[in-house]
Amino acid sequence: MPKSLRILYAVGPEDIIEAYNYWSKGEDAPSQVSVTFSSQFYEVCKTLDAKGYAIAQSNQKRCIQDERFIIEHRPVPLPDASGILYHLRQIWCGLHLLASAIRFRANVAVVDSGTTYWFVLSLFSWLGVKVIPSLHCLLWCKYLPPRLVDKLNLLLSHNLFAYDCKAVLVASHDIAAQISHLTGGKHQPILEFFSTYHCADFANLAVPDIKQSSFRILFAGRVERNKGVFDLLEIAKRFATEGRQEIIFDICGEGSALETLRLEAKQAGVDGSFICHGYCSKLQMRGMFERSHVVVVPTRTEFIEGFNRVVCESILSGRPVVTSAVCPALFYVQDAVVEVPPNDVQAYGNALLELYSDRQLYEHKRQACLIAQEQFYDTRKSWGAALKSILLAIQEQEKVKKLAITSKIGG
Repeated sequence: MPKSLRILYAVGPEDIIEAYNYWSKGEDAPSQVSVTFSSQFYEVCKTLDAKGYAIAQSNQKRCIQDERFIIEHRPVPLPDASGILYHLRQIWCGLHLLASAIRFRANVAVVDSGTTYWFVLSLFSWLGVKVIPSLHCLLWCKYLPPRLVDKLNLLLSHNLFAYDCKAVLVASHDIAAQISHLTGGKHQPILEFFSTYHCADFANLAVPDIKQSSFRILFAGRVERNKGVFDLLEIAKRFATEGRQEIIFDICGEGSALETLRLEAKQAGVDGSFICHGYCSKLQMRGMFERSHVVVVPTRTEFIEGFNRVVCESILSGRPVVTSAVCPALFYVQDAVVEVPPNDVQAYGNALLELYSDRQLYEHKRQACLIAQEQFYDTRKSWGAALKSILLAIQEQEKVKKLAITSKIGG
């Protein structure tokens, strides 16, 4: 029999212990709208009778263990590092993961975006650990040229995607295209995956009432400048100047720019129609989606998107989206979206007004949401399903290799 799988799984800042506790009870973590990737990892390990060691970046160290899993929250050194210290920290984090893999006797490593530099993972392969990179973000900004340091990083990472990994998991077509560009089309197999949702979480949401006295526009996500929230504030100011008091912006999420955004909205006198709600729980977000008419995702070109789950959550809620091609999710739900040029504040405002004033257009986009929903409920397109298929292929390859060796010895 082939050697049993022992899988190291490294992720960014995610509460993988909470996810495990709920997964072990057959439940989903209440803090997340989509099915967590870590719970999918646990399920794949259980199905394949594999041992798993999951490591997530965290502010505080914590570790739990059972017969199958070691699950660790690992603090990142120098969390505010910049410049050369940041680059050294990223390399150190990769070497630390390598040391953990060796101690665990891992034969497979699944590593997410941001946990280390991709080129460091070639070391895993050279030491006999089969590597599966899991890319949730683009390798570089889609509309901006890579910086010199990023070009060096990409140059060093070429071999990982071309030769040193077993397969690559990617969250979007755009990521796959960048890997193909980086490797000149000569790369290991690429498998796309979707974030996965349960139909029950979006069941019985009220159909948006376009005849209401107010028209509500929802933003959900990190409140940062590169996510476009200050562009939305400019649009709110424009609407106020035009006397459109019936258009309300609901800003949901936390981030370093939240208090600045609140202050500027108040100073501009639009805080009554530009409401910063801060963090919202899963239940609260359901309510926010339900009372919204449109969801806007104004991510700017300087942010490296990978998919943007808010886009598909909007579609699942039956709410049309206004966004640009900075968000790779646009590729999958084009008919339900009003697309605008990246960073074009005027165009974003015009698109929102068009959906508000043109009832026929609004209804067309809303109906398109219903058609596009099923792909995000299909577990065959999930991260876990893609990972399982790669691991099964690895097991089969090991089995064939062992049979060949046995046959050679016997001969």
